[in-house]
Amino acid sequence: MTYRAPVRDMAFFLNEVAGLGALVGKGDFAELTPDLIDAVLEEGAKLAADVLSPLNKPGDLEGAHLAADGVKTPKGFADAYGQWVAGGWGSLAAATEFGGQGLPLALATVMQEMWNAANMSFGLCPILSQGVIEALTAHGTDEQKRLYLPKLISGDWTGTMNLTEPQAGSDLNALKAKAVKQPDGTYRITGTKIFITYGDHDMAANIAHLVLARLPDAPPGTRGISLFLVPKFLVHVDGSLGARNDVKCVGIEEKLGIHGSPTCVMAYGEQGGAIGTLVGEENRGLACMFTMMNNARLLVGTQGVAVAERAFQHALAYAQDRRQGRATGSELPPGEMDPIIVHPDIRRMLMTMKSMTEAARAICYANAVAIDTAHHGESDEARKAGQARADLLTPIAKSFSTDIGCEVASIGVQIHGGMGFVEETGAAQYYRDARILPIYEGTNGIQAIDLVTRKLPLGNGAVVRSFIAEMQATADEAHKSNRKELTLVAAALDRGLAALAQATDYMLANLKSAPDDCLAGASPYLRLFGTVAGGHFLARAALAALKRSAAGEGNPFPEARIASARFYAEHQLPAAQGLLGPATSGAAALFALSAEALAG
Repeated sequence: MTYRAPVRDMAFFLNEVAGLGALVGKGDFAELTPDLIDAVLEEGAKLAADVLSPLNKPGDLEGAHLAADGVKTPKGFADAYGQWVAGGWGSLAAATEFGGQGLPLALATVMQEMWNAANMSFGLCPILSQGVIEALTAHGTDEQKRLYLPKLISGDWTGTMNLTEPQAGSDLNALKAKAVKQPDGTYRITGTKIFITYGDHDMAANIAHLVLARLPDAPPGTRGISLFLVPKFLVHVDGSLGARNDVKCVGIEEKLGIHGSPTCVMAYGEQGGAIGTLVGEENRGLACMFTMMNNARLLVGTQGVAVAERAFQHALAYAQDRRQGRATGSELPPGEMDPIIVHPDIRRMLMTMKSMTEAARAICYANAVAIDTAHHGESDEARKAGQARADLLTPIAKSFSTDIGCEVASIGVQIHGGMGFVEETGAAQYYRDARILPIYEGTNGIQAIDLVTRKLPLGNGAVVRSFIAEMQATADEAHKSNRKELTLVAAALDRGLAALAQATDYMLANLKSAPDDCLAGASPYLRLFGTVAGGHFLARAALAALKRSAAGEGNPFPEARIASARFYAEHQLPAAQGLLGPATSGAAALFALSAEALAG
């Protein structure tokens, strides 16, 4: 089946749950209206359904491949990318001075969900380009911006991020790529980079690589890393393309999933050195790269939402069509079977998929709105608060949502039964594609460490406590509603918030004196945080839907929001209390066995 973007749900969660509505029609977004947002979503949904989705399975089967003249993407990808460029989709949130449309990042994030739900292998390319645009906008020289940003924003050129090396994965202290300054102010880059998404392809005229490397006299460790802009084809001062640079793909990784996306081994300097220019300051490259990384972490979290939505739609269609067994009290004639959607356990799995996907969607959209507020808020206070909220939510959005993507895709396979374990139905592809997401852009364990060691201490704990207070206000509002379902949601959210507050107090109290104890509980703590935040946003969605219902909106939409919040409260939020123990039990049990004893 093809993918159909849930446009109404997306608009609702974006405007009324994540809070973009507070920015619409004001300040930098004075000309933005709800009708314009709806129009953008509807048009993007057509491209996703009619162009990208039909290429998903064929692209998985064919895969990208390396030819003598470079990497070839699956049949149809280049044409689809041309249509994506013609639609101006890469320019949505980019600065108007370089050809962007100046729309909210949050709206662009929703579109990224569409592209990746329709075809994750395709959707990875725009994600990397968006990150390069962010990094160059923040740290590039005037010349770099003039030459590269218009082409990257239009989509005529694409971008990549080059960090990882064979000996240097998440720990960039081991990075060995070298950069030597030349008399003309450029740098010669040599070294090998691995796992480079869309490091080479046939969809665009040029590729702008952002590459981490060391100068000869650089200090050791991450303090000695610089960032360089290295194009596939050199760019003349008038913006035209010149000779091929000394960088090429020398291999494509054979992967579990995302087969249509080329994951490249890149060789820099086989003929003396690739020509690059410095981005930012020497030995300050990691700070520049993190501008791109933080953007990418949100969008990878959005990919988790995307694959979860696609897996849910696929499983729902199958459950409605597949006949097996009979419902309790079925009145069908003897020998006939009901569709499996009538069975309670299938309903449990479908509601789990639906509610978890919506919770993750709300977290990612709220993160994006916080970033928009940090840049476009109407006051310094609003912008600072937006940045603080974005900092807090980014590791949660990335980790919680990508874990959800894997779990929901796995449930989708289960609903298909044996037909889910074979490739024929397509359910297995979503599971395979999703599995990279908890690894990309800093593993989820690294995100948990970031949350506990860097984000919780912000403002001496004031940032996290402010968000907990906001979530408690949601629970209090739900208590005051006249709906029994929402009082049940409120009670469950109360219990989850109590567990989160207790775990947060533990982390803040012990981080300096017992860091290993906090690190041991970091991943359970992040899952606890994400679980409660998901409940908060679904409760907020239910309250907003209740207001719609009171205003006379008679379609099933409001009741669906309430039902989703109730199911999540009854089936997911109780896990928060169970995660309190693992989050706060310390490191002793982790190291009770020696490394040798683990094997025996």
